[in-house]
Amino acid sequence: MALNLNKNLKLYYSIKEVAEMFDLNESTLRYWESEFPYLKPKTAGPNKVRQYTQKDIDQIKLIHNLVKVRGFKLAAAKRIINQNRDGADKTADVLSRLIAVRDDLQALKHQLDGLE
Repeated sequence: MALNLNKNLKLYYSIKEVAEMFDLNESTLRYWESEFPYLKPKTAGPNKVRQYTQKDIDQIKLIHNLVKVRGFKLAAAKRIINQNRDGADKTADVLSRLIAVRDDLQALKHQLDGLE
């Protein structure tokens, strides 16, 4: 059996790690958990430490795209997700790709400007 080097080996992420991924406060993530019922990270230990899976992170990515990137209010984001989850997921993926392409193009332009 071949070793899959592309597989993400980390199963759980702390709230601090997830907050840093999205440049959010930990309190924002906790609040989103109360507002979006499908966002429920596993809790472990007597201190109920949150453990986010990749599925949880994908949920946060969608919420982050709607609320922080596109500027929707939480109620509108909930409505969009409830009415057309697949469409919202695809839109978030396309937007993420476009932002990555823009960043790559800006870096390339910066390099080309340095050659002059």
